[in-house]
Amino acid sequence: MSLSANISEKANLIWAIADKLTGVYKPHEYGEVILPLTVIRRFDCILADTKEAVLQKYESVKGMAMKDVLLRNASGYSFYNISPFTFEKLLDDPDGIEANFRSYLNGFSPNVQNIIEKFKFDNQITTLAQKNLLYIVLKEFTTPKADLHPDKISNLEMGYIFEEIIRRFSEAHNEDAGQHYTPREVIELMVNILFLEDDDILTGNNVAKTIYDPACGTGGMLSVAEDYLKKLNSSAELICFGQEINDQTYAICKADILIKGGNADYIKNGNTLSDDQFKDEKFDYILSNPPFGREWKNDKAAVEKEAKLGFAGRFGAGLPPVNDGQMLFLQTAIAKMKEQGSRVAIIHNGSPLFTGDAGSGPSEIRRYILENDLLEAIIALPNDIFYNTGIATYIWVLSNKKAPHRKGKVQLINANNLYEKRRKSLGNKRNDIPQHYIEEITKVYGDFKETEISKIFNNEEFGYSKIVVERPLRDENGNLILKNGKKQPDPSLRDTENVPLTEDIKEYFEREVLPFAPDAWIDKSKTKVGYEIPFTRYFYKYEAPKPSAEIMAEIMEIETELAGSLEEIFEI
Repeated sequence: MSLSANISEKANLIWAIADKLTGVYKPHEYGEVILPLTVIRRFDCILADTKEAVLQKYESVKGMAMKDVLLRNASGYSFYNISPFTFEKLLDDPDGIEANFRSYLNGFSPNVQNIIEKFKFDNQITTLAQKNLLYIVLKEFTTPKADLHPDKISNLEMGYIFEEIIRRFSEAHNEDAGQHYTPREVIELMVNILFLEDDDILTGNNVAKTIYDPACGTGGMLSVAEDYLKKLNSSAELICFGQEINDQTYAICKADILIKGGNADYIKNGNTLSDDQFKDEKFDYILSNPPFGREWKNDKAAVEKEAKLGFAGRFGAGLPPVNDGQMLFLQTAIAKMKEQGSRVAIIHNGSPLFTGDAGSGPSEIRRYILENDLLEAIIALPNDIFYNTGIATYIWVLSNKKAPHRKGKVQLINANNLYEKRRKSLGNKRNDIPQHYIEEITKVYGDFKETEISKIFNNEEFGYSKIVVERPLRDENGNLILKNGKKQPDPSLRDTENVPLTEDIKEYFEREVLPFAPDAWIDKSKTKVGYEIPFTRYFYKYEAPKPSAEIMAEIMEIETELAGSLEEIFEI
């Protein structure tokens, strides 16, 4: 059975347990029971093999201060359970199911109890017990279809299963499922590009590097990066750090890291924009798919306070409009780069490319990035590859230690047509990026050459000077109105021009303005520098309009169809 088929089958079987909840829970509430129980059952299955060893060790160390370390050693994992119960043993006492289940949960190590607490599962236990559903549901989780032992379900598959259950839960809730995770093929592409030119991590022996996601969701990006690296260099270690605002997805991410043997203390719960949990930390790699088109009004006071610190904080370059916080995550990523060199891959929609005039927050952020030579590439992804949106999306690739041939330049890659149609849509996801296209995009990036889908620009080509052109104020007879012997500007005739940074302003003005307005001048005190990246314009292809005869024929055909429809409606 293929990986995707196995994941889908297991997710279907687990989600089918929700049928037992019908009547007591509404469909959009099923996930509040199924998600935490899936996580707990996974822990239960993992610890089964060393259960007796842990119980024996507990009897001999329960009075010791260092018992936590000793019990972890006994379990073989960074977590354990000292309760005599397992899911199977809980079923031996149907009448005591609620008390015994709570005792079982209290037997977990503190790090797992923190995860369960974030699910807010306690109230669900009470409800399930009161409605005589707790025993029934736990029994369903002990059947072969819900066997989540690592021998049957790998960590990678488990991550997919969690995400599939979340997607179904979010759809039933009419929620934004895509805010929680990113399609795996997109993450693979991002990771490909992050690691492509890093010889240390690809070929070095026992190299350890750090990776950070400021909006980590269920940890999919961190997991894929870790798994991918292991395939490339089994001796290399990637230490994962992440922060997530949503309690449920944070709990799943932390559980995933724990299960894999990572340090789950590096996964933090909280709002990255207003409460950065890694304030003084820097990382080798940063990758993220932050929410876009989301307002940051609730974080405004904290963000503006940090912005006043200038570059001593994260937001020294500028602030985006309050209705879209994605460029705050972009600046967070930049602030987390190590002085000796880091790489960033972050997903945005089209807005950060061009929103905002010269002098505005977004333009100033772009200006800082480009004038400090941080932007390596922007890759336009195909539409309809995300679960929650069909709009245009882009991967921004940044580095503060560019390879010599990339210095002072930006590569734009238009991968918009490199996709395959899905046979069945998943939300808004109608397209996939297959493996051969992931490899092609990676190669285009690595080759760093001009092609039909790759264009290379100097940084300053995205910049312009916005000049204010004034015309003199005149009276009704056309005479100049002077003040202290100086011409006065007429506000009604004021205009602006964007002059590319690659051009001389004086020459531009003499060529483009003075022939049409000989009395005009530039108010130099109002000149501002702006930056924008009009991605679509660079790849625009002219298509000749259809011949007029063909258009007329189409109009006549539509009119004929319309007349027939009207006759049917009005029975003319």
